[in-house]
Amino acid sequence: MNHTPQTVIEVPQYFDEVDIDHLMYMIADMLGRLIDHNDRIPLTHASLTRFHSRAPPAITVSDYLRRIVRYTSIEKACLLILLIYIDRVCERHKTFTITSLTVHRFIIAAVTVSSKALCDSYCTNSHYARVGGISRQELNTLELEFVFLIDWQLICSGETLQQYYANLVKQSTRYRRAVPASERDNYESATHMGGTDTNNNINNNNTG
Repeated sequence: MNHTPQTVIEVPQYFDEVDIDHLMYMIADMLGRLIDHNDRIPLTHASLTRFHSRAPPAITVSDYLRRIVRYTSIEKACLLILLIYIDRVCERHKTFTITSLTVHRFIIAAVTVSSKALCDSYCTNSHYARVGGISRQELNTLELEFVFLIDWQLICSGETLQQYYANLVKQSTRYRRAVPASERDNYESATHMGGTDTNNNINNNNTG
C-alpha cells in the first residue's frame, strides 16, 4: 500500500504571527505525547491532586483546546504559556504529572489564570467554567490551587515564549518554522548539531 507523504506546513518565525489553530494543534500534540508516557506511571494516593478526575473525560485534548479557543477568544501567548506553566509546576512538585486524568482541569485552570495575568480583558470565571465543562465553584478552587502550586509565577518574558514556540515547532513532524535567509545558515547549523532544547523540562521533569 502506498502512503502519501505528510505535507509539512511552514509557520511564521515568531509565535505572535502564527495562526492560533496551528499553535493549538502543536500544543495538543505535545500534551498527547506527555500523556502517552505519563499514563504508564502507576497512580498512587500520594500523587492525587485536585486536578485528578475519576476517569478520563470523553473529550480529547485537541477538541478541548479547540473549544476553549472558539469560545474564549484566548490570545496566543495565553495558550503557549501553558507549556511554561507545566514546567514550572512540575519543577516545584516532582510527583505532579500531566495525564489523561489531570490535563483537562489543568488546562482550564491555566487558561483562566494566564488570561488574567497577561491580558487587559478576559472572561468571567463563570464563562471559563461553562466552556471547560465544570462548575464555577470547582474552577474557583482549581484556580486557587493552581496559583499556589506555581507560587504565583504567572508571567514570563516574550523571549521565553519565543524559545518555547521555536522548540515546539522543532519537535513537531507536521510543521517547520520559517527562517529568514539572513539567519538560515546559523539555524541549519544549530539544527544539525542538535541546538538547544529550550523547554526540555516539559519532556523530562514531567515524565515522572
